[in-house]
Amino acid sequence: MNKKLLVNAVAEKTQLKKKDVKAVVDAVFETIAEALEKGEKVQLVDFGTFEVKKMAGRTGVNPRTKSKIKIPSRKVPKFRPGKVLKSKVNK
Repeated sequence: MNKKLLVNAVAEKTQLKKKDVKAVVDAVFETIAEALEKGEKVQLVDFGTFEVKKMAGRTGVNPRTKSKIKIPSRKVPKFRPGKVLKSKVNK
């Protein structure tokens, strides 16, 4: 499911206009992204938790030249599903 299909499904379930649902979905995604950008954790009870994890720097190998390269540390967004979401997926 992509964003357009998500908007259509929510609009159908809620009987709201697609443009209104799209605005809400965009606002939710933007708010989550802004919180993660600030280093905050976003916890949605029964759904899951979005958070930022720091990946340590490491040494990698360039596949073309086989030379070693240093991969710098970085922050990556992570999602950990909640218990209710896990149980729905594993029915």
